[in-house]
Amino acid sequence: MRNTGPITVRKLHPLFGAEICGIDITQPLSPREFGPIRAAFEEHSVLLFRDQPMDDEKQIRFSEYFGPLETTLSANPAAGTKFARQSNLDIMTGEPIPPDDMRMIYQKANYFWHSDSSFKRIPSLCSVLTARICPAEGGNTEFLSMRAAWNALPPALQATIEPLIAEHALEYSRNRVQKGILSAKSLAELPAVKQRLFQDNPINGRRALYIGAHAGFIIGWPRETGEALLHELTQRADQPEFRLSQAWREGDVVVWDNRAVLHRATYYDAVKYKRLMQRTTISGDAPTVMQ
Repeated sequence: MRNTGPITVRKLHPLFGAEICGIDITQPLSPREFGPIRAAFEEHSVLLFRDQPMDDEKQIRFSEYFGPLETTLSANPAAGTKFARQSNLDIMTGEPIPPDDMRMIYQKANYFWHSDSSFKRIPSLCSVLTARICPAEGGNTEFLSMRAAWNALPPALQATIEPLIAEHALEYSRNRVQKGILSAKSLAELPAVKQRLFQDNPINGRRALYIGAHAGFIIGWPRETGEALLHELTQRADQPEFRLSQAWREGDVVVWDNRAVLHRATYYDAVKYKRLMQRTTISGDAPTVMQ
């Protein structure tokens, strides 16, 4: 069925987030149809589409309207594909993975506030997450507006952090769960990179604080001092009024701007319930720092 008529945009939060209605994103989209979606993405940072039953092929097609997709590296169970699988189900058997299995322990890092692929030299533009199987309770995804977080910083602190560079690595976030959890191959694939502590939207100029669990320390600062600053910035950002919680139901699709929000998973009973979410990650077009 072809899309007809205008889409509608309903705000989900006073500061950010919007539900997009009136369009079937499982179908091919013309530039005229995708244009308002992209505009809403730049403005609202998080977009929710309800009742959009996705398979992998349809998700890839929709995701590619935003740009080229990243290929998942060896640390994820879906390595070598365009998907980062967020699930407690064994990819071969479809049965729940035991909670003490390393695959489940690894996923605990998703409970930290983070921006997908900030550990890559060219960080991600956005992520697309589709709900295939949802638990009856729990398992929300929460988002933080880092534009609001930046605007709330005292001007003197903004001036202090503007010239600073942080080092990001997947190893930093995973070591918070369990030291040494990454294989030598994963570590070799993902050496540490440098990122600014803010990103400016190229369309509307709005600035967002750019930090998260992959950020380890500040270049040129004593290690403990830099870690303390990153912790302080995270605490300042993590305010209830800056937070949006997505309660998933099957058929939901959420797109979020990794330049402008942090996100995290929340707890669900992975022994009692099954959960399968498929994420595609769209690459950005430039590094934040010339390495």
